[in-house]
Amino acid sequence: MSTTSAFTSQAVLLLGGAVLAAPIFKKLGLGTVLGYLAAGVIIGPLLHQITDGEQILGFGELGVVFLLFVIGLELNPSRLWQMRKDIFGLGTAQVVLTGGVLSGLIFGFGLLDFAGSIITGFGLSLSSTAFALQVLEEKNDANTRYGQRAFSVLLLQDLAIVPLLALIPLLALQAPEDTTPPLEDFGIAVGAILIMVIAGRYVLNPLFQIISRTGAREVMIAAALLIVLGAATLMQLAGLSMAMGAFLAGVLLAESSYRHELEADIEPFRGILLALFFMAVGLSLQIDVIFKFYPLILVAVPVLMLVKSVLIYGLCRLTGSNHNDAVRIGLLLPQGGEFGFVLFSAAALAGIFTDETSSLLIVIVTVSMALTPVASALAGLLLQEQEEATEEIEEDFAGAGADVLMIGFSRFGQIAAQILLAGGREVTVIDHSAARVRQAAGFGFRIYFGDGTRLDVLRAAGIEKAKIVAICTHGPDITNRIVDLLQAEYPSIKLYVRSYDRVHTLALRARNVDYELRETFESGLVFGRETLQGLGVADDTAQAITDDIRRRDEARLAVQAAEGISAGRDMLHHAPVKPEPLIKPKREIPANDDDDRILPEPARAKGKLD
Repeated sequence: MSTTSAFTSQAVLLLGGAVLAAPIFKKLGLGTVLGYLAAGVIIGPLLHQITDGEQILGFGELGVVFLLFVIGLELNPSRLWQMRKDIFGLGTAQVVLTGGVLSGLIFGFGLLDFAGSIITGFGLSLSSTAFALQVLEEKNDANTRYGQRAFSVLLLQDLAIVPLLALIPLLALQAPEDTTPPLEDFGIAVGAILIMVIAGRYVLNPLFQIISRTGAREVMIAAALLIVLGAATLMQLAGLSMAMGAFLAGVLLAESSYRHELEADIEPFRGILLALFFMAVGLSLQIDVIFKFYPLILVAVPVLMLVKSVLIYGLCRLTGSNHNDAVRIGLLLPQGGEFGFVLFSAAALAGIFTDETSSLLIVIVTVSMALTPVASALAGLLLQEQEEATEEIEEDFAGAGADVLMIGFSRFGQIAAQILLAGGREVTVIDHSAARVRQAAGFGFRIYFGDGTRLDVLRAAGIEKAKIVAICTHGPDITNRIVDLLQAEYPSIKLYVRSYDRVHTLALRARNVDYELRETFESGLVFGRETLQGLGVADDTAQAITDDIRRRDEARLAVQAAEGISAGRDMLHHAPVKPEPLIKPKREIPANDDDDRILPEPARAKGKLD
């Protein structure tokens, strides 16, 4: 079989395995990572269809490189500052304490030497981001307090892989042919990092500006790949890990205006290469290790999960979590993680321990990951009380303040904000839905978590700088509360308000807001006009009818404001409007007829208000 044919066959097997295994394992609640691992084990060690797993593993490691680049892109300074205590306090303590305890246990029982114990202990201290976040999302707990603390720990663990990978060459025995003095190696590494920082500050943004002017989408994608692979290669040439280079490149571009486009360009490559990496781990797994060391595996997995759970619980309690939250976090993060595969594979390649040991550790991590849903379910039995988890994130208004302060960011507000931004105006948005805040922030909106009915939140969001407050909340009650609050505290500020219905419109007009609009009124007019045109009505006639309906609605509101909501029924259209003939017949105009409407008076019929 030719090299091309062999490559094609392997690609088909790997892609087919991923397509079949990932949905099945996700449906079973085990996650796609275990699906990729299982597909690799079946294709390689069981069926022996692919035997060069190590070669594929080397290529698949690019998935880890891209993953760290994406993680770096998400670490803008404002988000880090908002979560700083949990990330750098609780997260760092968890990695250091858990890694130290596990390393001590491994070395104390004589399972590995010092270098192997350090890498193994700290590798097992890392948890599975993919599994933990999946459990949080399934329970809708991602934005609870315990969910946010768990995410902070996972984020620090993702960061910790960079120094842990850099630690491997220091613990490995230096090859005889490597005669470079350690001080020179250190200088080269520092120089490479400085080059990265300078390039990120003065070269990358201008480069993307030039490329974006060309309008060539494929060139932007190529540039994104070049940045990631170039940074990774530079760090590798300097003696550091490719993952560290990609991570630094991501951090340097975290504040770039091209951040979201870069993330979108890299995401498909990251996903498929990361899947390939996990499958390659399965291909490289030594099945005989499981049968050879199954007693050790049966003991190591529960010990690992118990030690991690107890240590994480204690640290959470010491840093302010209540019992229930600490239990939830402790039983959410007891498993080994994806980066353990990366660390153990790299350590085996560097000679810190054997391939057999690496396979054993990968099996232990895999089994612990598979038990994650069971451990998470166990948390319910240990809670002191079953309080309902509420969505919350820390209120942080760094950088808030603009010409327009928008309160509420549902569909109505999102459309209005795009108009304002397109007009060159800055908009500060506050919303009480943590999920919506995170989603909108991912699209680049300046949005903050906060309750618009609280005066302190409005002040923190920069209401003193605002020329207009756009109240786009859904529902009349909360909207009226905000209007009353603002008119009492800031009587001179302009209020543009989203109205729920006619009754709400009348209530807002009674409060003398500067502008109000029913959320469905204009869209209904446009829809009706377009439908008329679709039926063959001339454009100018359809527009004239639309304008007439708008004028009648306004007149009807004025009557209802004076006489009540039931007034103005005769202003509604209940029969088709017949257009005027091109040549009007002569008729006597009554003295009181000063109405120069384009359309004739329609036939009227009494009917109930809709």
